Amino acid sequence: MAAATEKTVIIVAGPTAVGKTALAIQLAQHFDTEILSADSRQCYQELSIGVAKPSLREQAGIPHHFIDSHRVTDKVNVAVFESYAMSIAEDVWKRHDTLIVCGGTGLYLQAFLHGIDPIPPVPPAIRLEVERLWKEGGQTALAAALREEDPLYAADGEMSNPHRMLRALSVLRATGHSIRHFQHHTPADRPFRRCWIGLELPREALYARIDARVDAMMQQGLLEEVQSMWHHRHLNALQTVGYKELFQHLEGSSTREEAIAHIKKHTRHYAKRQLTWFHSISEIQWFEPGSEDEIFSYLKASLGPLRT
Repeated sequence: MAAATEKTVIIVAGPTAVGKTALAIQLAQHFDTEILSADSRQCYQELSIGVAKPSLREQAGIPHHFIDSHRVTDKVNVAVFESYAMSIAEDVWKRHDTLIVCGGTGLYLQAFLHGIDPIPPVPPAIRLEVERLWKEGGQTALAAALREEDPLYAADGEMSNPHRMLRALSVLRATGHSIRHFQHHTPADRPFRRCWIGLELPREALYARIDARVDAMMQQGLLEEVQSMWHHRHLNALQTVGYKELFQHLEGSSTREEAIAHIKKHTRHYAKRQLTWFHSISEIQWFEPGSEDEIFSYLKASLGPLRT
């Protein structure tokens, strides 16, 4: 077993709405340490309700990183996150031996834990060809092309994010390989040990939580938050569940009730994709929310006594 003074990362993973934030905060309090978010949308200052950002009250007394760290106009991707996360980790480890990482964006977690491989550049002609397909046929055409040409990406990629879909199809047509071929291909050495904690619920219970959270978001003012972002609606940061559906409602293509139903449905689909992705990682030890005693016992047995 590694020495107790070795730097340690505890990852809290799982699908949206399962309760990751609450557990991460409990762990950070227990180890008197800090939290690094691995959520690709909570980093934006302008987005709060729709991305289920931890409230100021929840964050009180616990430094949170990659929360409110960027603007929606900034370029944020997996490479940006990897660099940011490693810098934060090095700083946190000047004060603590343990870092809590919490989030459901699998590629961001993998980038932090294993690094990323460079993806070959895409020739302009291919990029323009794929963009033309999108402009003429919309997201439906992109999805159909990916399912036919890159089933590996279509199985677990962000099939509701046209910018990610454009990128995946462009790389496929430029290289002949799925973008997944270039992701997590050569693991980087990291100066820390890690322990994965996964949270999950029976499917129906999770879906009920998702529906309740969407209703709560609407009551908290999600529609008004989306209205405030109207002029940014074409940015990549806003191509996400909860915002896209309400932009469509504001454009007149759906009623408020239809938009809410679409948010719930698309969030359930996203949660299902997250679970598929996380279940492919054999290191994850799974628990139900509320199993804190079991989780702390597991951490003690797996890692031994941890210093703060």
